[in-house]
Amino acid sequence: MDGNKSFWDRNTKHYDRFMRKDAAAYMRMYALLRPVVKAKTVLELATGTGLIAKHIVNAAAHIEATDTSAKMIAEAKRDNRSAKLHFSVQDMFCLPYADKSFDVVIVSNALHIVLQPEKALAEIRRVLKDDGLLIAPTFTHAENSFSGRVKAFFMKLAGLPLHSRWTSGEYLNFLRQNGWTVRKSAVLKASFPLTYAECVKSEV
Repeated sequence: MDGNKSFWDRNTKHYDRFMRKDAAAYMRMYALLRPVVKAKTVLELATGTGLIAKHIVNAAAHIEATDTSAKMIAEAKRDNRSAKLHFSVQDMFCLPYADKSFDVVIVSNALHIVLQPEKALAEIRRVLKDDGLLIAPTFTHAENSFSGRVKAFFMKLAGLPLHSRWTSGEYLNFLRQNGWTVRKSAVLKASFPLTYAECVKSEV
């Protein structure tokens, strides 16, 4: 995670501007998320500057929003106006929460940039209640257009740790192979195809 952390520490000030170009896709995502988190206890991993958490916190009972980057969390805290939203620096592979603590876990646009996404999913499974819901929207770069491939190339040159290049179908299969039943999915139009997935724990 050190490479990931240093990249995001360096790019904290540019993060919100980078995300604004996909504002329409994120507005649709917020609309999908709000009914799911309504009155629920939520954990968000890889929150960045907290954009998702801040847009849905009014619907939730409480959100713990975490990131490995201390600079991202400092930026997220700067304009946090909700007592229901708490930000902290955490490692998604080794979380400090008890088993079955959360109704919903959100990990957005992170599984494709970590070296062991299956390990992150195992830790999510541990802290999620048995009847809980995993929300895991992820850029599926293998379906990039030519312009998207060019953008991804230059982002990788800049140090973006892009470890998994899935198509939407490959990504959903990856989730299924790691113990999740995909309850709902959609591909949102963004700079890169964004595969939204709602999952429950598969029967063991």
